[in-house]
Amino acid sequence: MNTHHQPAAVQAAVAYAALTAAHEVGDYIVQRDADATAKGKHGPAGAVACARHVASYTATQGLALYAADRYLRLGLNWRRAGAALLVSAITHYVADRCNDHWPDDSKDAPLLVRAAHAAGKTKWLKGDPAAGPLIDQAWHKGWISLAAAVAAGGGRGA
Repeated sequence: MNTHHQPAAVQAAVAYAALTAAHEVGDYIVQRDADATAKGKHGPAGAVACARHVASYTATQGLALYAADRYLRLGLNWRRAGAALLVSAITHYVADRCNDHWPDDSKDAPLLVRAAHAAGKTKWLKGDPAAGPLIDQAWHKGWISLAAAVAAGGGRGA
């Protein structure tokens, strides 16, 4: 850990940029095609594929956050950074288990899908094949924003 500490706002902004860039790399470049196809399937095979994807995704984000901290001398506290990565990983898993289920407005749909329908998104989700992936990405970026704030955590190494 660096002894030089940047203000929390700087830490959060840089953490957001690093986590978001790593999100794109982890979700679209690092993710295996087989995992992308299987991660939303019901049962253990889907859960394992999603977990494998989230593991590589989180490693990608961790590497990006470490590099930003090291080379920009942010002074991030690694307990907070670890908590931020955990927030990102858990919420990423929740959303990615919804893969290919977005048009489903049944009671058997994943909770996040049911919530999107309850929020009035049914017509969009059933009529636009891009709707589910867009909600998925909005969900990810929203949680990445919170994760960046967790990583910054006051800027005093707390």
